[in-house]
Amino acid sequence: MAIPKVAIVGIGHSKYGKRGKLINEDIEGEKATYPAVTIRELAHESYFPALEHAGITNNDIKASVIGIAAEAFAGQGAAAALIADEVGIIGKPTMRVETACATGSTAIRTAWAQIASGQFDVMAAIGVETMTWVSTAYATELMSVAGDHRWEYPYGISFPTFYSLYAARKMAVDGLTRDQLSAVSVKSHYYGYYNKLAHLRRKVSIEDANQAVPIALPLRLYDCCLISDGAATVILANEEKAKEMSSDPLWITGLGCSSDTMRVTDRPNLTNLGGSVRAAEMAYKQSGRSPKDIDVAYVHDCFSVAEVMAYEDLGFCERGQGGKWAEERGPYIDGPGVPVNVDGGLKSKGHPLGATGIGQVVDAYKQVFGTAEKERQVPDAKVALCHNVGQHGQFVNVFILEP
Repeated sequence: MAIPKVAIVGIGHSKYGKRGKLINEDIEGEKATYPAVTIRELAHESYFPALEHAGITNNDIKASVIGIAAEAFAGQGAAAALIADEVGIIGKPTMRVETACATGSTAIRTAWAQIASGQFDVMAAIGVETMTWVSTAYATELMSVAGDHRWEYPYGISFPTFYSLYAARKMAVDGLTRDQLSAVSVKSHYYGYYNKLAHLRRKVSIEDANQAVPIALPLRLYDCCLISDGAATVILANEEKAKEMSSDPLWITGLGCSSDTMRVTDRPNLTNLGGSVRAAEMAYKQSGRSPKDIDVAYVHDCFSVAEVMAYEDLGFCERGQGGKWAEERGPYIDGPGVPVNVDGGLKSKGHPLGATGIGQVVDAYKQVFGTAEKERQVPDAKVALCHNVGQHGQFVNVFILEP
């Protein structure tokens, strides 16, 4: 089924990290300083570069969608109004969306739908979060509230616990090994090291990952994504405006969206995410693409086992072979498969909830147009896939993106 033509025409991305304090980085002699910021300044860091990249001003933005969970982390209600006010798009329609960790991609999907319907011709999708301003324990509890409030949360289950169940089940059913989980983390940190915007630019070894502090066994420290602050913005436009504004529009040729049961105990199995499978099938069908056509992919690796499951759910390898595929360098740029999370993923780049899905699309744009750092640039990348999951599969968005 042909879908209306909507393109990404502008991108902006802040530094991810603990942005409530001054950051001084020195990576192999390359020094960088990032000031302490609030949710307001983070929005600026991504929004105005996106406008500049698109070659437009606020006068061209007709409406905005803002992805954020600010009440919990920043203590700010009505955050969409705050961000719209701060970046100067007052008097124009704005709204907030929230679908847990898939909030950023839902913001893009919502903007896409309003443009595709003819309501607006140019829109901004802005994602921003300041998560490190609360303690790690409190941040973990805030995210755990997304578990079923009657049958899961009261019994102490957290997001690491949910994914430890998946990991343990895949070990029992598919033969997933500790070394294979660690192979995912090693790959993510390798590429994240070269991403100047990543939160944790540190290479790790299999031994580092295998011996790291236990979080929720079998998951250890390097299996778990970061709690991060950050922002990302994309400018979307309809076909007429995109061709007028940009010589390099990135078209959204396929969109998939699905969900799953709230309670994990109601799932038919714990070795894959049904929502990911269904969303991917929809996106592939709309775009006329298949897994073999994908040149670079961004998958939701909140935990190493989530990336392994995504390999299988998105069709990059056979069911049950995700761990082996990682171990055999399938997701590397020079590997035999599809390069995956060459930005470092949630594991190394970071995971500010509202920004994550938009940040994936920003990096996909860089890859397709050859502007990523050379150590992590995929040669001749033309077709990108972005996969963003909310909670532990209750919300899933998949995009296919092409120049």
